[in-house]
Amino acid sequence: MVLLTSTSSSDRARSSGSALARRIQPTSDTAGRVRVAVLDGGSLHEAEGDAALGALPDDLARSNAIVWVDLLGPSREQVEAVGSAMGLHPLILEDVLEGNQRAKIETTDAVVHIVLFHLAYEAEKTVLTEIDLVLGSDFLLTVHDGSWDPRVSNHLRNGLESIMAKGPDHLLWAICDDIVDSYFPFADRLGDAIDEVQDAVIRKATPDTLERLFTLKRELIEIRRSAGPTREVFNQMTNREMTLVDPEELVFFRDVYDHVIRLTDEMDNYRELASSTLDVYLTQVNNNLSVIMKRLTGVTVVLAGIGAVAGVFGMSEAGAALGGAEAGGFWLVTGLILCLAVLAGVFLRKIDWI
Repeated sequence: MVLLTSTSSSDRARSSGSALARRIQPTSDTAGRVRVAVLDGGSLHEAEGDAALGALPDDLARSNAIVWVDLLGPSREQVEAVGSAMGLHPLILEDVLEGNQRAKIETTDAVVHIVLFHLAYEAEKTVLTEIDLVLGSDFLLTVHDGSWDPRVSNHLRNGLESIMAKGPDHLLWAICDDIVDSYFPFADRLGDAIDEVQDAVIRKATPDTLERLFTLKRELIEIRRSAGPTREVFNQMTNREMTLVDPEELVFFRDVYDHVIRLTDEMDNYRELASSTLDVYLTQVNNNLSVIMKRLTGVTVVLAGIGAVAGVFGMSEAGAALGGAEAGGFWLVTGLILCLAVLAGVFLRKIDWI
């Protein structure tokens, strides 16, 4: 399963108020792709397609052979064929087919089933790809949709054969480490984006800045929602006794667990930073409102003084007074009004109200 979290305003139509998420099917040229790698007698053999799927029972029957099966957007028939060859429980197959799981780990005497999410940033969208990993005594099964390719991980690029030679549990570690490490570039980008928004808020609080801030907070929630259960997965792996994981491999999984802890701590720090940035924004808005109210109050004070003098001296007939016997008094009161207005303006300016 692939979740898309858009950072644009047009992609925020989700009823829960969080970032957009939907099921994305693999493209036609990759749908149902089957890849099988078999390490037997120190020699690595790789095959793809229906032929590789048909030969899987024989590959698994080889003694001392290590088998890795990678399924991209598989059909129900393909999953059931692989499950039958590996002897997987029907409930595991249903979880693999249905998707929409949260990060989790389930163990039996025969297999370990792990669900994780790989994170990528493509075309201004955060792409979360659900990955099912099933570890057996001599095999590893990976099932996923989307464009994620486990063979481009840093560990596997440096030599799949050397990784598989150390056992399927070491191959599981290599893939898990790549999945967890995929979060850190996004975390760095997210941290930089929050810093930029914070600087923009300090310079001038605008509705666009607020919209961007809420988008970042939604992304934080989505990633934290994925990283949180992932932390529990590796906590259980490093503290629970599992016969399918060599004790010597636990040090590698503890390293992954440390990475997840660091990631979740960073997400929590960024969430606090985003919340404090929102507080700064609201403070800026309140300050701007206070400035506007002070200026309006200043104008009111000036006009109130003018109105008071005009009302006391009866200035409602200004046209008659201009040419009549009361012209001197008119101009005297007018001058008084102007003086009061100027004095009020100077005073308000001095106390920085206008």
